[in-house]
Amino acid sequence: MGSQLGSAGLLLVNTLINIYLLLLMLRFLLQASRADYYNPISQSVVKVTQPLVGLFQGFLKPMGRFDLATLAAALVLKIVAIIVVLQIAGYGMPPIPGLAIAAVAAVANAILKIYFFALIVMIILSWVAPQASHPGALLVMQLVEPIMAPVRRVIPPLGMIDLSPIVVFIAISLLDSLVVGSLTRAAGVSGALVGL
Repeated sequence: MGSQLGSAGLLLVNTLINIYLLLLMLRFLLQASRADYYNPISQSVVKVTQPLVGLFQGFLKPMGRFDLATLAAALVLKIVAIIVVLQIAGYGMPPIPGLAIAAVAAVANAILKIYFFALIVMIILSWVAPQASHPGALLVMQLVEPIMAPVRRVIPPLGMIDLSPIVVFIAISLLDSLVVGSLTRAAGVSGALVGL
């Protein structure tokens, strides 16, 4: 019974950390896509993630559209989370290079998940509310536009049918299986720790 409670507790902690990691990466992607900073959802994401990101903002300045402080916060959070979960589970300290690779895999996985679900929301919105002015709908459109625009230049819409989301879904799947999968295997840690 105690080991089941311990496993459930580890799963809960790991899930909460992965949700916070998703919020950090959402903040990173919103800034990278130059989404509306004054959108209420953007403001909420910034408020929730600021306590951790603020620790890194003093010495890591943004590089163009990319907020290095948010990226560093996400990597450090995941490294610490993996160490804590492995220590509690009794596996000991993993090698440092493996930790770094696992953190990069987790961050890449979080970014791909955000784009995957944002594309699904974008597709649903284009069917049911193509002119939606809800802050969430506007934010999703601003988030996915930087990855959709280059694909749309190569594959223009065919009348009312836009095939570009299919191409982006395929690219996300390939990146997830090739890059994130390879990084996870190279790290030598469980996919559950990375957030797969």
